[in-house]
Amino acid sequence: MKKIIILFHLLIFTLVFSQKKFDVVYEADYKLNYRLSNSNSLKKESTFALLINENSSFFKDLHRYFSDSLMVEKKLNTIEEAMKYNTDFRGYIGTTSAKLYVTDEINYSYYVYEEPNNINWKIKNEFKTVAGYKCQKAETVKYGRTWIAWFTTDIPFQYGPYKFNGLPGLITELYDSKDDYHYTLYTFRKRKYTCKSANIATNVKNLPKAKVAEVFKNRLAGKLRLNEQYIENAEDREYMRRNAEEAIKKYNPIELSIYGSVSKVGGNVKLMYL
Repeated sequence: MKKIIILFHLLIFTLVFSQKKFDVVYEADYKLNYRLSNSNSLKKESTFALLINENSSFFKDLHRYFSDSLMVEKKLNTIEEAMKYNTDFRGYIGTTSAKLYVTDEINYSYYVYEEPNNINWKIKNEFKTVAGYKCQKAETVKYGRTWIAWFTTDIPFQYGPYKFNGLPGLITELYDSKDDYHYTLYTFRKRKYTCKSANIATNVKNLPKAKVAEVFKNRLAGKLRLNEQYIENAEDREYMRRNAEEAIKKYNPIELSIYGSVSKVGGNVKLMYL
């Protein structure tokens, strides 16, 4: 009977995160400073919404949040309008106590995978104030990086940015030891509404996480070589190939452990998972 109940709950959560709507009770907004390439110290910035209710959370880039809302309301009609909301982070993440439900968009196709929610935190006896809240420090090793989190028990929700959660309060600040990805809470508020555009993915393909990473990496590999067929000069084509390979080697994803490294074998890009 216990196994049946657990399976039933997992089925309900799977259905929730495959549907468009999400019932929101609170919203936490984060700023992210990030470095997508190891080639320089230049950082980019984006913002995210963490939608929260009693049983789960839903995380997405605010540019995507706005564009998806406009699409559902049929107010986004041209490519020019859509490009105003372009972002490096086009995926969605649903979090429950048991699992993470991830939807990625790659080349206008949707891919979905699940992974267990099993972060092992070490809580430290260190404190500071973030966004006006008294916070405590915690650390974990996850996704190929060492992460430092600051959480507040003043907001008793065990959620946080990206896939990070499971602490005795909301995560207000999160960053890796190299500070390549740095999330900071800037707004927390009560919001009682139904987000009708939480997940607008259609024709979704279910793949293992490693396969989704491979699709993305292959897209990255081919992006700079897309116009090779129009270049007659062999030296110019070779220059583009080298640039593409160099860009992949310097790519700095948030999850180092899944994207691994890339090597060139027989003129082709080969994925090497760590």
